Amino acid sequence: MATRTPQRPVAGIFWMLVTGLCFIAVTALVKHLGTRVPPAESAFLRYLMGLIFLLPAIGALRAAHLTPRQWRLFGLRGFMHGIGVILWFYAMARIPIADVTAMNYMAPIYVTIGAALFLGERLAFRRIAAILAALCGALLILRPGFREIGSGHLAMIATAIAFGGSYLTAKVMADEVKPAVVVGMLSIFVTLTLAPFALVNWVTPTLAELGVLFLVACFATAGHYTMTLAFAAAPLTVTQPVTFAQLVWAVLLGYLVFDEAIDIWVVLGGLVIMGSVVFITLREAALKRGQTTPPVHATKG
Repeated sequence: MATRTPQRPVAGIFWMLVTGLCFIAVTALVKHLGTRVPPAESAFLRYLMGLIFLLPAIGALRAAHLTPRQWRLFGLRGFMHGIGVILWFYAMARIPIADVTAMNYMAPIYVTIGAALFLGERLAFRRIAAILAALCGALLILRPGFREIGSGHLAMIATAIAFGGSYLTAKVMADEVKPAVVVGMLSIFVTLTLAPFALVNWVTPTLAELGVLFLVACFATAGHYTMTLAFAAAPLTVTQPVTFAQLVWAVLLGYLVFDEAIDIWVVLGGLVIMGSVVFITLREAALKRGQTTPPVHATKG
């Protein structure tokens, strides 16, 4: 009889807080990088240098005997995720950090919609209500007619949709191959997807810019690792609400470091969206139907 791993909620909360700090570091570094290097090139260099962290998974990749269908799905996921990463880098350089962070919370909502449309999952009334609430949260952030909606905001809408598609594909593949293969193939195919976009408008980066992008790769990898530790220690119902702390840190970072004004509507909209995500997560756990809503950070590059 298998022994269940004891749950450690305090450890789960701690590691999720560390995860949020890692991804806030990623955000700060990309914001600091600015717009001199095109977003597609920045994203490509980040993933290219990040391939060094793929070395431990080489054995699993070589042992995987993928079917043509699986190769196509991995390629599709890599393309969607790659486009999402480009758009995220683009948005980060053009709109406040808090806006990017709050709008990124929409990705799990799009996943819930996509799971109903493409995977046949039932969309009950309460989940529909949570989705509508999240969309209202997005409107609070964007406030069309009351503020200028920039290209960065539009990019973040598309980013969340692209990351949602990436996760849905990963959900299918996770039932067929090992997790190390899913992660490894994502890194490879995203790098291949970004390469042509980067080469079209190549700007030779400085050593300082390469250093920043390598740090981005380091913090992103560390964030995914600590997120795994959090999920191993405690269920999503414990760790998911903690992800809202990232919006608090994003607001403080933007205000203290990048001189960005605190927009209470962005904070409120982010809270509404995050509340919807937490509600859906709790409902899934209560109904014991499996966790169809991904953690917010799982959609990040």
